[in-house]
Amino acid sequence: MLVFELAIILLASKVAGDLSVKLGQPSVLGKLLIGIVLGPTVLGIVNSTDVLAELSQIGVILLMFIAGLETDMGEFKRAGKAAGYVGVLGIVFPLGLGYGAGLFMGLPQAEAIFLGLLLSATSVSISVQSLKELGRLKSKEGATILGAAVIDDVLVILALAFVMSFTGGDVHLGTVVLKKFVFFAVALLLAWKVVPWVLRKFAPLRVTEAVVSAGLIVCFGYAYFAEYTGVAGIIGAYIAGVAISRTPHKHEVFEKVETIGYAVFVPVFFTSIGVSAEFSAIGDNLGLIAGLSVLAVLTKLVGSGLGARFAGFGWRSALGVGAAMVSRGEVALIIAAIGLESGLLAPDLFAVLVVVILVTTILTPPMMKLFFKDAAVQTERARSASM
Repeated sequence: MLVFELAIILLASKVAGDLSVKLGQPSVLGKLLIGIVLGPTVLGIVNSTDVLAELSQIGVILLMFIAGLETDMGEFKRAGKAAGYVGVLGIVFPLGLGYGAGLFMGLPQAEAIFLGLLLSATSVSISVQSLKELGRLKSKEGATILGAAVIDDVLVILALAFVMSFTGGDVHLGTVVLKKFVFFAVALLLAWKVVPWVLRKFAPLRVTEAVVSAGLIVCFGYAYFAEYTGVAGIIGAYIAGVAISRTPHKHEVFEKVETIGYAVFVPVFFTSIGVSAEFSAIGDNLGLIAGLSVLAVLTKLVGSGLGARFAGFGWRSALGVGAAMVSRGEVALIIAAIGLESGLLAPDLFAVLVVVILVTTILTPPMMKLFFKDAAVQTERARSASM
């Protein structure tokens, strides 16, 4: 059954992606939507299973690893200030307004704070694919978005640990902070000293694709270490990619991993998001879903967009950066699951938020296309006028 489902997913995602491009949208939008069509909500051909979820997890890890391999470190360093503004304001707006929305809904204070935290989360895995398709991954905007995502992840997890420590959760804030510090300290040290050594040792081995295997070992090792220390696995995979991008083996690893990822695992990731969507809560909570979806989109778009604007971006580019931060993706789903288990989210609200997270994920690619396309047109006009 799994083999049949994989065949269907790969066929449908490629056709849907191509159709999406023909309609003037990023291909990732078609891949997300076809997952809904294939899943239990519509056709029921593909079902969400543990195996499919694991394959999907490999897909998002490889996607972020590839993004790290393509990162221009010079641009990344120059975007540090902008990433800070985007990351911080992209948390302040949804946290504050999400908390206010929770109180308006009649939630207890702790649950309202948790709702704000959940809406503060960002997952740029979808945005990375859109940036690649728009040719912006190596730009200042791309570097800002990726840097802001790292800042966002760390701050949200620390804030979540702080809240959980005061609401009876088995969480010790000092331990969480220490784990984050250990991860980044060890990750940077390994990237500087160990990763280049590992690739040098694997390069002369007389086995097929030794260097690529070494790259994947580093990728999965970083992702596991990140998850173990409470940082999102995609952040670990991204740092692994950046580490290897500083070695002479960058292009070999990139070309082979991109082939592996985009042939199988990345399409499974995009499609499985739609497959796993649960729409049973829509009928009774349509107004709440609409309201929270608007809140989720605008708070990130405005908050992160203002951060980019303060850092010197033009309005269109700033809104493009803000749009890229809108998708909550798997990071918010993980936080929502924590809230459900700890009693900070009622089951009905959890079901509503899953739909809201899906809405933000689906809206992100076309919003990015709109703002970045207009930004490119404005830049070209400015160049023409100056000539």
